Amino acid sequence: MTKHILIIALSCVISLLGNESIFAQDSTSNKLIQPPYLKAGDTVAIVAPSGILKNKQDVINQARALLKSWGLHTIVGKNVFNQANHFAGTDNERCEDFQKALDDPKISAIWCARGGYGTVRILGKLDYTKFKKHPKWLIGYSDITALHNQFHNEGFESLHAMMCTSMQDDLNEIKETISSFKNAIFGKSLSYTLEGFEYNKTGNSSGILVGGNLTLLHTMLGSKTSIDTSDKILFIEEIGEYKYHIDRMLQSLKRAGYFDNCKGVIVGDMSNIRKNTTPWGTSIEQLILDALANYDFPIAFGMPAGHENDNRALILGRTIKLTVKKEQSTIKFSD
Repeated sequence: MTKHILIIALSCVISLLGNESIFAQDSTSNKLIQPPYLKAGDTVAIVAPSGILKNKQDVINQARALLKSWGLHTIVGKNVFNQANHFAGTDNERCEDFQKALDDPKISAIWCARGGYGTVRILGKLDYTKFKKHPKWLIGYSDITALHNQFHNEGFESLHAMMCTSMQDDLNEIKETISSFKNAIFGKSLSYTLEGFEYNKTGNSSGILVGGNLTLLHTMLGSKTSIDTSDKILFIEEIGEYKYHIDRMLQSLKRAGYFDNCKGVIVGDMSNIRKNTTPWGTSIEQLILDALANYDFPIAFGMPAGHENDNRALILGRTIKLTVKKEQSTIKFSD
């Protein structure tokens, strides 16, 4: 009886070893699903999952005109211009618009009108069942990081890029922002060469790009929307925080094991850093290096992405090659 069982077990092992497809599938299981790139005639839904858009009708019209110039149609969520205290409508109203865009197979991308605060309040209400049958791009940054995290954990790529309210800036100052956004959604190759930075921690790495706004990444800790950064490259940006707040968030992420198996960090804009009555004592770059001093992965500073006019598009969930030198850094997205 024992001999018979042993023979069966050995047969199973031999069968598995001979089935290369099983092991090949395991090795690629981390690859995320890429929604179809856009083409002329496709439709983009504009929604507002966060802050209010009071007196922003002209800006939304400008955003629609931009998409029209690229041959794209738009649908604006019925609740976009609503107001419920701090938010663009109640949680249910904002969720309704977003859910409708997720479910509609005729929608090819969901473009968030603005950030602010409020996305985290609708995360638990969203259903991705129909979306998974007809994937589409999520576009936005800042508060939209919460949704990027959720899309990532559902297994889909998303686009960290300009929002509709970016159209209120001087268009001559955001040419690169608009160009990179267009290239990303239409599927053109994406790569960046960053200026040299004395604080760069040199090295080469590759991995899936994840991340976004540091506050939102910190907010997601301990929830099912937090992302696993193992074997991935983390992008971070921030606005309007004290240096000690940024250090505190990095320390929290570190203590939670966020960087233990990380493959690299790309630092975007750290905008409008507030001054405390007690000076921190070092630059924001040195603060980040000090917080991450125990890790040997490369760290690239100077990525033009975040809350500045030059806000280049990043495909979250896509594998990148990161080369960091003192003279310059390069980021190349796989096709």
